[in-house]
Amino acid sequence: MFTLYRTKLAMICLASLLPLAAQADDAPKTEAAAPAAEQVPRAPLLERSLDDALALERRVPKAEQQTLQANGENFLALWKPANDSDPTGAVIIVPGAGENADWPNTVGPLRRGFPDVGWHTLSVSLPDLLAERPQARVEAKPAAEPKAPTGETAPAKDTPADANANVAQATAPEADTAESTDAVDAAAHNDEADAERIFARLDAAIAYAQQQKARSIVLLGSGSGAYWAARYLSEKQPPQVQKLVMVAAQTPARVEHDLLSLTPTLKVPTADFYYATRSQDRLAAQARLQASKRQKDSRYRQLSLIAMPGNKAAEQEQLLRRVRGWLSPQEQ
Repeated sequence: MFTLYRTKLAMICLASLLPLAAQADDAPKTEAAAPAAEQVPRAPLLERSLDDALALERRVPKAEQQTLQANGENFLALWKPANDSDPTGAVIIVPGAGENADWPNTVGPLRRGFPDVGWHTLSVSLPDLLAERPQARVEAKPAAEPKAPTGETAPAKDTPADANANVAQATAPEADTAESTDAVDAAAHNDEADAERIFARLDAAIAYAQQQKARSIVLLGSGSGAYWAARYLSEKQPPQVQKLVMVAAQTPARVEHDLLSLTPTLKVPTADFYYATRSQDRLAAQARLQASKRQKDSRYRQLSLIAMPGNKAAEQEQLLRRVRGWLSPQEQ
């Protein structure tokens, strides 16, 4: 009786294990038969400047927001009319890399401060530079393995063991040269594309200032914004702009011309404000001053500022007072 019971129990256990074994056998087949899931491309990220503009739209009063258009692109500009019945003109503020149209240093304080001293202000948003965007990585395809010979072949005579290495070494410089040329061409293309987009926005900003009956128009650039303002005036020479102000000017990376070469070509009165307490800024400003002195009838002037890390409000007030004094010396 006990033996019969054990036999039945063993048969029940065996029957319960058979479906599991069948599933295990079918699993590899099912996985092999299933097609590989297609990778859904990730949506491209918005430009940083667009994120900044969206944040400003939520924070800045609607009355100050203006949507301008350049080359089919809409971009945000912040407009503040002068608190004066007879405004002097308009200051178009060009932020630098990493800054927005209401940046807390230079851009925002001057945007809000100039209307109280008789100037309209229009602070523009610049697009992200193509040269600074992360480039997509292209994975190199693995080299195909050599096919196995179908039959025996006679060994090559007088062929050194490192012949392939010698060939690769001989052709490597040509490949490096080609890659270097492609990189230079890409950088030049990006530089031209960046300049075209930025110049179009400055054109739109100037047109808007003219629509507001501004008698005088000044371009004021902060950081690398000073570079783009100077390059715009050097290349396009718009008659509507009477003066240029550069504050802590910097040259962006991977551009065709630097500030040192642009400064002597400017035809409008230019004020180059730099912080004398910052050694790199001081040395760069000294080089620009020397370059301007080599030009006849230069209208370039340099003015030093003192950085006040412990008192930003006083530092910004100093900047506003010094810039205003240069723009309207008779008022001082």
